[in-house]
Amino acid sequence: MALLAEEIVEEWLNRDGWFTIRGIKIGVDEIDILAIKPTANGIQARHLEVQASFNPVSYLTKVPKEKRQPGQGAASAKHRSDEELRNSVSEWVRKKYDHPKKVKQRKALFDGSWTREFVVHNCKYPEELDLIRKAGITVHNLREVIDSFKRDDTVVSKAAGADFVDLVTGFAKPDSEPPPG
Repeated sequence: MALLAEEIVEEWLNRDGWFTIRGIKIGVDEIDILAIKPTANGIQARHLEVQASFNPVSYLTKVPKEKRQPGQGAASAKHRSDEELRNSVSEWVRKKYDHPKKVKQRKALFDGSWTREFVVHNCKYPEELDLIRKAGITVHNLREVIDSFKRDDTVVSKAAGADFVDLVTGFAKPDSEPPPG
């Protein structure tokens, strides 16, 4: 589902005039989307991570290896204390945005300031999103991204992901009536 959500987010960015690169491989890791937009005031740059789940059963972030109890998995749904949650969010931010190889890749593309943004669909523990925001990450809800396609105020009317977005959002207008059935 994450790849489908990434395609929706990429279409959202493209329609607003952003040039994007999706799925940059960094060893076994990846950067979901990097977006750059030239403006009258210079280049704007965004690093977006995307996570989508219809029925989240656990936390968005993993329990750091050094903080796990014996037998506890990284994606454990066991209740986390405030400190455990702060630690897991801090590790997640470091891995997703601040890992030296990711910083180096962004710098190679544009040696300026990059925003750090997270697009999420559903979240079981809202306090986790609060900590992500406190870490300086702008959080977008995927529903709001999809709702933006209803507006007609975009720089580009449709881009490569338009057919998929039309299918998902139901905004596509059929060329003719379906045959009686």
